[in-house]
Amino acid sequence: MSFNNSSASFSSISSARTSASSVATASDAVSERMPECNFYRNLWWDKGEFNEKAKWNEVTLPYVLATGITIEEYEKRTEEFNIHGCWEWSNGIVLIYEFPSAPHEVCIGAIVKEIIRNCSNADGTNAEIYSFGSTRTRDRNRGKEADASFRPIKPAVTASDGSDGKVFPWPNLVVEVAYTETLNHVEEALSHWLSPGRAHDCIIVKIDPVPEGQLPVRMRAWHYCVSDRRTRYHIPYII
Repeated sequence: MSFNNSSASFSSISSARTSASSVATASDAVSERMPECNFYRNLWWDKGEFNEKAKWNEVTLPYVLATGITIEEYEKRTEEFNIHGCWEWSNGIVLIYEFPSAPHEVCIGAIVKEIIRNCSNADGTNAEIYSFGSTRTRDRNRGKEADASFRPIKPAVTASDGSDGKVFPWPNLVVEVAYTETLNHVEEALSHWLSPGRAHDCIIVKIDPVPEGQLPVRMRAWHYCVSDRRTRYHIPYII
């Protein structure tokens, strides 16, 4: 009798294992049925993996990467995966507005080097300019990073008015470099940075993208200042 009971128990365990295996197999099948490129695109958000199988060259920017996301989760993942200058958060949606690329990064590095060199005469004074890199900023509706940002030492601002949604001062100068990013999106970014109480100046560089393996040969740059109302929100088209 005890032997039969043991057999029945073993049979139940085997059945449970078979059922669990079936569930796993079904889950795998669902993943396989998902369009392959979408599966690999989701990996950038899920695991921080920028995979060529995602066919990013077929994507139109800005591209919706994830929805229903809190700004805290967005900031957590950008830190965890070291994503800078590519994603932004807007009302629960994470958008890709720029892809990682050598032209984008090299241009940012060259501009930062030039700005620091030209501000070096102020080193050691109250007007010394500090580089804050791609420090995150946020307000009620948007979470965004500049490609580069600069400012002197400034006192804390009124609570909730700061660049961190609290008391951290906004940068004086912001730099945005667009390679795969569209000019329309850059214009939105300009409005974000130069809103009242935020940055004073914004430099925008647009590099004409070229096929992989080629070197860019053309770019244009604009400087916007809150003191110049004529061009504050106007970006000329590239001709």
